Amino acid sequence: MIQAETKAAHSHPGIDMRSALLLAESRGGDLYDLFAAARRVREEFRGNKVDLCSIVNAKSGACPEDCSFCAQSSHNQTRANIYPLLNKESIMEAALFAKQHGVKRFCIVTSGYAPSNTDLDNICHFISELRKNDILPCATLGMLSHDQLNQLKEAGLNRYHHNLETSEAFFSEICTTHTYQDKMKTIRAVKALDLSLCSGGIFGLGESWEDRIEMAFSLKDIGVDSVPVNFFTPVKGTPLDKREMLTPLEALKIIAIYRLVLPECEIRVCGGRPLTLRDLNSHIFTAGADGLLIGNYLTTQGRNPKDDLQMIRDMGLEI
Repeated sequence: MIQAETKAAHSHPGIDMRSALLLAESRGGDLYDLFAAARRVREEFRGNKVDLCSIVNAKSGACPEDCSFCAQSSHNQTRANIYPLLNKESIMEAALFAKQHGVKRFCIVTSGYAPSNTDLDNICHFISELRKNDILPCATLGMLSHDQLNQLKEAGLNRYHHNLETSEAFFSEICTTHTYQDKMKTIRAVKALDLSLCSGGIFGLGESWEDRIEMAFSLKDIGVDSVPVNFFTPVKGTPLDKREMLTPLEALKIIAIYRLVLPECEIRVCGGRPLTLRDLNSHIFTAGADGLLIGNYLTTQGRNPKDDLQMIRDMGLEI
């Protein structure tokens, strides 16, 4: 079954939805055949290199949106830090630390629906400073308009990150203060400005395999450049704090199927990786990933960057 359903990814860019749904049923030894197929597709379309990125939580907490998974939502009773926009020195310290560990792409992340005009002006200055230090600037700033995104582009923004989070059908189960179409409006503006687009989601929120695969094909239709794959980590005080995490093999299956649906995209493993994958961290590459967020996440700790760099070398891959 695996050979029949994955050979299409070699002959033309990506398997179809029917094949993806069949592969989602893989169990036991078939899983390892699936991973091997995804690795071959990754090598054919993406080569042997791993793209590294890192983020800074530049403005934390007190978010008015009610995303059920998020520690920073003001609707959720968590212990997440609350602070205003960091200054340029703090941003650059984090960025230069990341650069020392092989990171070429650095993302400024703020909580909230969208930044104020003053914060946006300051972020534009941060982006210009990143450019001066040969770091590719990325930003995650919420629901921005065409004009706001153009302001960032003129400052030197390389890529905008804006997750769909899940399928359109499941979205209202995890957020009610904005809609899937609100997100799409920002994504269309990113594409219209010819900025690089990073968009993916969080897995393990209670969505079905149909939801996961529908999101993959939505991302394909949009024409994303990078797909961040995040695994849900329960945070005490959120509505989902009792939900069980994905198993390592389920997480790897997601990576593999996304690689086969989106063979030409960066598949970048991000939040939740250490706790979800545990001893199978290095298997993300054999399952088809070619990108990695290293360092800490927004409200949870990541692995030591040196351990991730050693893992990449041990797998025979290049940064």
